[in-house]
Amino acid sequence: MKILILSNHYLTLRVFRRELIQEMSKDNEVVISLPEDEKEYMDELRSFGARLVFLKNMDRRAINPIEDLKLIREYKKLLKDERPDKVITYTIKCNVYGAYACKKLNIPCYCNITGLGSAFYNGGLVKFITSKLYKYTMNKSKVVFFENKGNEKTLIDMKIFKPEQTYVLNGAGVNLDRFPFTEYPEDNGKISFLFFARIMKEKGVDELFYSIEKLASEYDNLEFSFIGIYEDEYEDRVNELEKKGMIKYYGFQKNVVPYIQQCSCVVLPSYHEGMANTLLESASIGRPIITSNIHGCMEAVIDGKSGFLAKVQDKEDLYSKIKQFVELPYEEKASMGKTARKHMEDSFDKNKVVAETMKIVIG
Repeated sequence: MKILILSNHYLTLRVFRRELIQEMSKDNEVVISLPEDEKEYMDELRSFGARLVFLKNMDRRAINPIEDLKLIREYKKLLKDERPDKVITYTIKCNVYGAYACKKLNIPCYCNITGLGSAFYNGGLVKFITSKLYKYTMNKSKVVFFENKGNEKTLIDMKIFKPEQTYVLNGAGVNLDRFPFTEYPEDNGKISFLFFARIMKEKGVDELFYSIEKLASEYDNLEFSFIGIYEDEYEDRVNELEKKGMIKYYGFQKNVVPYIQQCSCVVLPSYHEGMANTLLESASIGRPIITSNIHGCMEAVIDGKSGFLAKVQDKEDLYSKIKQFVELPYEEKASMGKTARKHMEDSFDKNKVVAETMKIVIG
């Protein structure tokens, strides 16, 4: 069988779909379509067992309708040239225009909606256009995969997809070997928290900064580390808190594993997620989690046993949950970490997610 994968960025495939591509490539011909400007990464993706093709009209940032029409034509040509048995799409442009091209050429298409995005949650014209595009272009897709039941329910309730057309996976899963269980840090009197994500409002940084400042007036043994790039205007705020000794900022880090291993707890008070891979990775290593009580985050936590869920966009509740964790005995914190790892083994093992995906797509 020939499987064609449409993506707009090599990184999402390398980080989250490596194992799936490797498994599919064992008994099938796998072809990956990427933007032309990503040829520098071709050797790594080829090592997964796939052949690569590059499109000149795939610009993931462009919102020009004329350019999008060119992309649709290029997708149709690609499908006619490659003649795949099935197509898998990732990210919104590939989902919408790839599914549309498959629809016109009668090729089974499996779309992945890994999150609805801030524009969708904020509503307005962008949400209206996106929902109409989903409904019109993806209505003939064989399966539309979601990463959480909340996103699935939202689009079913909007009558964009039929219930029999959708399927919820446990995100992309987590590689339990790449994020190995690590014993909880020794009790040295310090309690260290880690936030690693894009530093932006919708990741809940305002609520987290409020909590940090309030906790700093009550405790002198807390450490808060931040890893990530700035998406919004927070550099001055981060610098201010760092000068006060309340946080440490480490910028972007390619390998976050050592930082997770050294921390006591990971905090992500996000407003919305598809499936927060940072939480899965942290839990796999054996760290408790404090995150928002929303789909895309809550699935990673057994509330009160492997971490705590805080009300979304509620700075006082986030503060109280962090404080509650601080007050736990050391042994209970360590036990939470073990429960977090067990939860990943039971529900989010990458091997299980890959097998489940293979069963649906390949049969």
